[in-house]
Amino acid sequence: MNDSPAPSTPEPPACPHATPQEEAAAAPDGADSATPAPELFTWEFATDPYPAYAWLREHRPVHRTVLPSGVEAWLVTRYGDAKQALADTRLSKNPAHHAESPHAKGKTGIPGERKAELMTHLLNIDPPDHTRLRRLVSKAFTPRRVAEFAPRVQELTDRLIDAFVEEGKADLIHDLAFPLPIYAICDLLGVPEEDQDDFRDWAGMMIRHGGGPRGGVARSVKKMRGYLAELIHRKRENPGDDLISGLIRASDHGEHLTENEAAAMAFILLFAGFETTVNLIGNGMYALLRHPGQRSRLQASLEASPVPGESELLDTGIEELLRYDGPVEMATWRYATEPLTLGGEEIAAGDPVLVVLAAADRDPERFDDPDTLDLARRDNQHLGYGHGIHYCLGAPLARLEGRTALATLLRRLPDLRLAADPADLRWRGGLIMRGLRTLPVAFEPGEPTAKGDSLSTL
Repeated sequence: MNDSPAPSTPEPPACPHATPQEEAAAAPDGADSATPAPELFTWEFATDPYPAYAWLREHRPVHRTVLPSGVEAWLVTRYGDAKQALADTRLSKNPAHHAESPHAKGKTGIPGERKAELMTHLLNIDPPDHTRLRRLVSKAFTPRRVAEFAPRVQELTDRLIDAFVEEGKADLIHDLAFPLPIYAICDLLGVPEEDQDDFRDWAGMMIRHGGGPRGGVARSVKKMRGYLAELIHRKRENPGDDLISGLIRASDHGEHLTENEAAAMAFILLFAGFETTVNLIGNGMYALLRHPGQRSRLQASLEASPVPGESELLDTGIEELLRYDGPVEMATWRYATEPLTLGGEEIAAGDPVLVVLAAADRDPERFDDPDTLDLARRDNQHLGYGHGIHYCLGAPLARLEGRTALATLLRRLPDLRLAADPADLRWRGGLIMRGLRTLPVAFEPGEPTAKGDSLSTL
């Protein structure tokens, strides 16, 4: 569902060691030679990348590095440079502008999308095609449409919590944060209920990245592509009030949407539309559990609100959670179409550029006391969902799902607590997304809201 935030790249850190280019890095002119360059893309870095990003912001704000995949790219870490890069039309989203070999080009983007002919989606194209496709799908994510979907999101949230509330323990990633956006986006796309568990399985394989069987991601993408092609044919014969039917109707009325474009659009809305929400819920709840004072303030605000599940502090709090440890670590790939200067560095035509949203949103030049979680923060123009024409298309829905999940957890499980040592938690590998593999919690067992309902009715 996103147009700036996107699915993670497939490469987790290969091992907990510095990459060769980081080990060999020398301090640049003007940098403190006694301070070594940070090690990037290690397991330790994945756990807490913010000290390394602080060093890069100060010493090498636009930094050329070799990624674990072997692809060289520029990392942009300061807020001002990041905002400029996200809106710069000389930085294309089209992988065809990557100057490297076809083999290297295959190491960028979403795993398996090339072989499955799913490249023609919003994350890989520029205007005018980007403008045309975004216009077609944007109607599904207007504030009015999202507000109309709120009761369904609440229903899904309560039913998922019902499934574990009597146990007194849960893994919030597996049991809530992951299935909630999958079922929600399937509803919007028009995937029949009897097929939604297949989508959950395919998405689970893709989100695990290196944790699944070899080739599992590509196979899941291929299966999803085949299913979407079949579903598009079925919707053409029997359209409904859903997003895929809307795309078909637009195509039939002269918008020139090819079948590949329709399938790619549905694919990216599903794939990109769930992982950002998984991480918003997981990272957000983890931050609240690690900051009990802030969590208590939010609970008190929700209890005092005359409208269930709403409060002013929840409004500002969601934005602060997106800034503090957001779901998208780096914006998706961009490629220079001509030489340009960014942060004092000369970027050559064809060079890949990765804007590090996580680093920009902790920039002390833009945010006061940026390493502190403050749910009441007002001046909070974070880049958590991007900036410019590729700003996250599904941000309103992601915010709704995040708000609903966090508010419902705090209301129904007021004594929720972390059931693991934070040092034992692991973060998923990859460049683009930032999210926990698991989030084990414990709480006083409660009662389901709707006895007799089961997840099979979702």
